[in-house]
Amino acid sequence: MDLPTLLEQVGRPCTKFEAGGFRPTNEIEESWLGRVTHFLPEEEVPVDKHGNRMMELGQFYLPALPHVPASLSEVSLLTAFISPELEGDSDLMEGCFEIREYRDIGQLVRKEHTNDGAGLKPFPLRPELVDADHPVWDGGGLSPEQEDAFLALERSKEISNYYDVTSHVYEHKFGGYPSFCQSGVDLHPHEFVFQVSSDAKIQLNVIDNGSLTFWRHPDDGTWKLYYDFY
Repeated sequence: MDLPTLLEQVGRPCTKFEAGGFRPTNEIEESWLGRVTHFLPEEEVPVDKHGNRMMELGQFYLPALPHVPASLSEVSLLTAFISPELEGDSDLMEGCFEIREYRDIGQLVRKEHTNDGAGLKPFPLRPELVDADHPVWDGGGLSPEQEDAFLALERSKEISNYYDVTSHVYEHKFGGYPSFCQSGVDLHPHEFVFQVSSDAKIQLNVIDNGSLTFWRHPDDGTWKLYYDFY
């Protein structure tokens, strides 16, 4: 298999985010990290399974993004909350995060909450389309046949190595592939949807420069959180 065919097979589009650097509009059509501004009238910031108030991880207005996964095609606004303390293992995070999806934003109301210093530093997000995000080598995004094809290209000296001919978005993003630090996991039938990565600007460090990756079941809409770190 030649290189252009391989790259076309494995590349996925994604929306990459840059945090800050511009004056926010503070409208609902703007995406944020470290801030959630819109809720149903009866909703508030959730608490985790230990009874602690969760952090406002982010708010994303999906119609304004250049790419979102197909399973979110009917969602207008997505908000994310996470426990202030990671449990040390992703398998223990049930009840320590919450994703809310809104298809009709007409019923939402603005609620501003005081940041007591325990949350993330809020920044508006500038979205950018990336045409092709490629998986990290041991991240589970390549089939055995595709791995063999890349290795064959290396042995024939057509390429020097996998990372010289591919690119991966390690920053905050919707779509594409998760940024695994360790060997990747397969959460099938849940599909990778978005990630929030360690970022000094928003004062987020996932244990040791890791990423929070969020996965959604395409049929029942349930969510899973997986994270790892270096």
